[in-house]
Amino acid sequence: MQHLTRFAALAERYDGFVLDLWGVIHDGVKAFPHAVETLRHLRAAGKKTILLSNAPRPNKAVQHMMQRMGIEDALYTDMLTSGEAVRRALRSPPDLWWAELGQRVFLLGPERDRPVLTGLPLIDATSPAEADFVLNTGPDDHRNPSDMAEFEDVLQDCFRSRLKMICANPDLVVIRGGVRVLCAGSLAARYQALGGDVRSLGKPDPAIYQPVLQQLDLPPERVLAVGDSLHTDIAGATGVGLDACWVLDGIHGSALSDGSGGFDRVRVEQAAADAGLSPVATVPRLVW
Repeated sequence: MQHLTRFAALAERYDGFVLDLWGVIHDGVKAFPHAVETLRHLRAAGKKTILLSNAPRPNKAVQHMMQRMGIEDALYTDMLTSGEAVRRALRSPPDLWWAELGQRVFLLGPERDRPVLTGLPLIDATSPAEADFVLNTGPDDHRNPSDMAEFEDVLQDCFRSRLKMICANPDLVVIRGGVRVLCAGSLAARYQALGGDVRSLGKPDPAIYQPVLQQLDLPPERVLAVGDSLHTDIAGATGVGLDACWVLDGIHGSALSDGSGGFDRVRVEQAAADAGLSPVATVPRLVW
């Protein structure tokens, strides 16, 4: 594992990039100027870049959010969100589990995630008791997004109704504007612990990478995945045979800090080893 300070030298070795968004390109509130500049360099060099995000919203919704942050469409080749993947699976069920979900859906998530359901032939259920299945996009607007106990009652209600759960964001936690909050993956893990039936779409599931790799149309050894989460980004890339670069100043940043603004290499390498992962390189941030 190389420990680099900048991304440029590593980028020269690859023709295509699968880039995480949250924690790498932006923090959910603002874009990282250094990451935007790196996108500019990659584009100027003729590299293919696909943004692969566990955001539980359609591509267009995330694209519009990025535009408001100042991240221009021209800076990347394309994107795929887990929310978009969920829409595709609900529209064209890939197997019997999806085909038998039913039409009445209870959304466990904030209203800003509702576009994932827009235009689909589904009926909005206002409670788990009225629903056929639950779409989990993460903490809703009525509970503390940092406190798992706040969601116990609604998860118990879903389980009592024996609802299948779609998890539209396998991330466990995320840092939004400097605050660590729960993601849908944490709620899904608790639901599974209760005995609930869960399907997740997004990293690290190999299925989410297939359309991305098809679009890149490059030999796997010429593609690099970049992300800040060992659990999703690095594990997902490893699962489909891609090299990975680990951005340290993200979800694991506080645990890896050396206390003086840098990162402790011993902690970094131990964390990767504990996860059974071997990224080819680390960078503190996506700085060119």
